[in-house]
Amino acid sequence: MFPLWRLCRASARICLLLLLYFFNVIAGQIRYSIPEEMKKDSVIGNLAQDLGLDLKRLRSGRARIVTGENMQYAGLKTDKGILVVKERIDREQLCGDVTPCSFSFEIILENPMELHHITIEVLDVNDHSPVFKKTDIQLEISESANIGAKFMLDNAEDPDVGVNGLQNYVLTSNNNFALKQHLNPDGSKYAELVLQKPLDREEFPRLSLKLIAVDGGTPQRSGTVNIDITVLDANDNAPVFNQSVYRATVMENAPKGTNIITVNATDADSELYGHIIYSLSNIKSNVADLLSIDENSGILSVSGPIDFEKDKKYELRIDAKDRGGLTDSSKVIIDVIDVNDNAPTINVMSFTSPVSEDSPPGTTIGIINVKDLDSGDNGQVTCTIDKHAPFKIKSNLRNYYTLVTDAVLDREIVSDYNISVVATDAGSPHLSSKRTFHLKVSDVNDNAPVFPLAAYSAFISENNSPVSIFTISAQDSDWNQNAKISYFLEDTQISGNQINALVSINSETGVLHAVRSFDYEQIKLLELVVKAQDGGSPPLSSNVSVKILIQDQNDNAPQVLYPVQTGGSLVAEMVPRSAEVGYLVTKVVAVDVDSGQNAWLSYKLQKATDRALFEVGLQNGEIRTIRQVTDKDAVKQRLTVVVEDNGQPSRSATVNVNVAVADSFPEVLSEFTDFTQDKEYNDNLTFYLVLALAVVSFLFITCLVVIISVKIHRWRQSRILYQSNLPVIPYYPPRYSDTLGTGTLPHVYNYEVCRTTDSRKSDCKYMQPMSQSLLSVDGAGADTLQKEKPSGVVSGMSTLVSDVLLILSLSAPERDNFRIFGFIMMGFMWTTGPGPWHGLFVILCLTILDSVTGQARYSIPEEQAEGSFVGNIATDLGLDVARLISGKAR
Repeated sequence: MFPLWRLCRASARICLLLLLYFFNVIAGQIRYSIPEEMKKDSVIGNLAQDLGLDLKRLRSGRARIVTGENMQYAGLKTDKGILVVKERIDREQLCGDVTPCSFSFEIILENPMELHHITIEVLDVNDHSPVFKKTDIQLEISESANIGAKFMLDNAEDPDVGVNGLQNYVLTSNNNFALKQHLNPDGSKYAELVLQKPLDREEFPRLSLKLIAVDGGTPQRSGTVNIDITVLDANDNAPVFNQSVYRATVMENAPKGTNIITVNATDADSELYGHIIYSLSNIKSNVADLLSIDENSGILSVSGPIDFEKDKKYELRIDAKDRGGLTDSSKVIIDVIDVNDNAPTINVMSFTSPVSEDSPPGTTIGIINVKDLDSGDNGQVTCTIDKHAPFKIKSNLRNYYTLVTDAVLDREIVSDYNISVVATDAGSPHLSSKRTFHLKVSDVNDNAPVFPLAAYSAFISENNSPVSIFTISAQDSDWNQNAKISYFLEDTQISGNQINALVSINSETGVLHAVRSFDYEQIKLLELVVKAQDGGSPPLSSNVSVKILIQDQNDNAPQVLYPVQTGGSLVAEMVPRSAEVGYLVTKVVAVDVDSGQNAWLSYKLQKATDRALFEVGLQNGEIRTIRQVTDKDAVKQRLTVVVEDNGQPSRSATVNVNVAVADSFPEVLSEFTDFTQDKEYNDNLTFYLVLALAVVSFLFITCLVVIISVKIHRWRQSRILYQSNLPVIPYYPPRYSDTLGTGTLPHVYNYEVCRTTDSRKSDCKYMQPMSQSLLSVDGAGADTLQKEKPSGVVSGMSTLVSDVLLILSLSAPERDNFRIFGFIMMGFMWTTGPGPWHGLFVILCLTILDSVTGQARYSIPEEQAEGSFVGNIATDLGLDVARLISGKAR
């Protein structure tokens, strides 16, 4: 393992040359060494540390391993920056006899593009024992064999290499033979039996020996073969080859049966002992299927597919044996001549599509790797692309090519390209491969919208309904969002009015609408400017002038009955913050003095503080929420609703509605008016509670008298309510609907009366429900409550009822404050108000109400584990956590 940065540390000059050579693609090169047969997910090395990269760079660059068509033995964990074993690595399967054994791959990073070459050397492990191809070696030796005669033995094969490979042969102890070992040019070893003592067939017609092959690994492994020797009668001449070494060549892909070379051996013996048989010995298993020899003629021929890419040379031994068992051997070296039989292969390392049309020339689109398994000129590859396309291909490293832009792209002219890359070798005949890349060009907002006309004009009658006037259209040659055109009106004023108050334009279709009725006597011509803006970033726009001529006509407009718009006051409706989608806020009610179709009204929301919060029913005028109310919504919301009839021409009227987004009435008043309330605390609470219980019987009799008095004085309630500015908030049931008629006015209204702590300064009056009963707030934002003198028992009872309603609307802390305030007010009312019973009754109500402030019900399964969650009691009872702690909740 020798990272590039260590080389740079050793020699600055070498580092500089490497950086200059690899700058465009290669950012680093690393070599690791690991033993074979490592377990999956075993760590090979810390790639991020060795390359000097951080983990964020690996993730942002989408680091990945590219192996081409080879098996991927290593994996990259970008979260840790380490290389791990992905597949089992068998050195013998991967490299065979080649040493050292290694495999390489590339690490690709993008933005910017980086290519790192990684080489992993696989070290041999002694995981194979020497193996003989045969379990027994049969030898026939004449008893007349001379001392020193040699007999070739089959060699053993050990797939391991180096010290783990075959190291030695051992022959079992005997009296006749010794073992002599030889070394082949390729480094392999073979053994021969050497006769040391003459054989005597009459004494020992058969001999059995064992040949043991051992390697040098730890622990040491071995293989054994039996040698069975049959002693023959005398044969005193052995075969002799005319050459000790034969050389020949064979063409790659030569057909079966092609003769390669003929070997020749002679034997001085005659007849039986002079007949020679040829055979291949000590041949590797992968070569035995490719070559064969005729045992009688000695012709060596092709018996299997010859592939130069697998084996460039074959070395084998040929034995010549006579009938007497004497042998001789010779070596044959066969060189394979390469044929251009492999076309180049194109592997995509990286390809980016789409590419922005504003990309500068030289922008990298992709990196490809081209390989040719042939050698020499047959393996020399050149890459070309279509010369008419605005692209070019560059070679930055051997077998690696970069595809880059050669000119500025324009999506409006050509939106996509089919780039054909052709890889051709230098063999004869030439072989080539072709790969087509489909590249899309992404749009850039470089074209502004264009109007077909320089100016537009239109006509519209006065007193018009909000209908479309005409359509303006523009075109944009860009694509998708960049070609999506929105239309707007430039801010101008006409007769003191903003242009948006007179006309509007549909931002998507370009349709101009009249927002309100026009009066020919006031405005005869509307001159406005329409801007067409695309959806690009940054957006581009164009303007065009528009003239709208108003035509004279008579009209009648609708009249809004509810909500009532009064001078100096504003409409206020209350929406709780817990309101769901579709919550009914209020209903706009209007009438038209016309009849029939001209009296059919429609409702539209013209303006709103938050348009995404409210909508108006087109037919019924109901203002409802269109999304969930959140805490971020402002308390004050202002809506402008347009009421329009269906006459010819159409007439319209507008109404403004103020909406208060709050959960309680005091919160609304704190936003719309400034008021204070003194908070006093009385330590003698127990005394007043006992006193309140003492007068309960008195209150019962008094209530009977009050009921009779209310019947007598009911007629006064209407006058009192008309003269008061008491805040009244209309309340509609959730399922309110107009089912008693087909008119525009509802038949039933419900009201809820709420008062604040300083509302004791005036009395509460009641009357029949009226549509004018609204929360009235003057223009200054302060509520006005008209003081009235006490009106006997009726006025006292009214005040009592209003106080009870107020108590029901208060939270627990507010009732505590209000209870103390009731003690103080009791004494004051003794002389100025209806009497002490009023204050005592309020205190009694507070005491009763304070005993239970909420009720919740939960359902849980039996056998639930201790500590399991049941429910959020604070949320369900409307309490905060601080209140639970301070109140010692238990």
